[in-house]
Amino acid sequence: MPSLKLERACQDSPVAGIDEAGRGPLAGPVIAAAVVLNIGTLPRRVARRINDSKQLPASEREALFELLQPHAAIGVGGASVSEIDSINILQATFLAMRRAVSRLPVAPAIALVDGNMAPGLACATQTVVDGDRLSLSIAAASIIAKVTRDRVMRLLSRQHPGYGWEHNAGYGTEEHRQALVRLGVTPHHRRSFRPVYECPAVSA
Repeated sequence: MPSLKLERACQDSPVAGIDEAGRGPLAGPVIAAAVVLNIGTLPRRVARRINDSKQLPASEREALFELLQPHAAIGVGGASVSEIDSINILQATFLAMRRAVSRLPVAPAIALVDGNMAPGLACATQTVVDGDRLSLSIAAASIIAKVTRDRVMRLLSRQHPGYGWEHNAGYGTEEHRQALVRLGVTPHHRRSFRPVYECPAVSA
């Protein structure tokens, strides 16, 4: 389970945890979150529930999303499908992370970033492989990013029914791939991703 060990080892504060959601899907933006936990007010019962968003059911992610709001400074940033197709998904992810940090209400002294590559932040950065399983701040960021992106995809699914985005979040499930063949490509599909570029596009 994630803990505050990495945060407490940092020489300076505040410490922001950063993670993203949506690098792999065929459709929709990539979303990043930056979270500075208020350790002094965060209830232990809430802290014990925080985990890598991929390890939590959707209902628990939604509950924690709301529970974290009074006990954290939160910044959320995204990169659009056009940006993903223009600069590639890795650079778009870094862009979303920088935007998330810029939207924090407090400037972090150091950022703990999930993964092994730094996104080019203005503050000191420590990359953490499997950070969402080690750092409570990164795990909290993973929850914020995942819930935010899932909500975006549910809204987009109303505009473009049939792809199953309301439950597959734009990932390349069999349902989604079959819908691509049957319905074609929407303006929210990543045209630089296979199999999207192999399907006929439809007008916006």
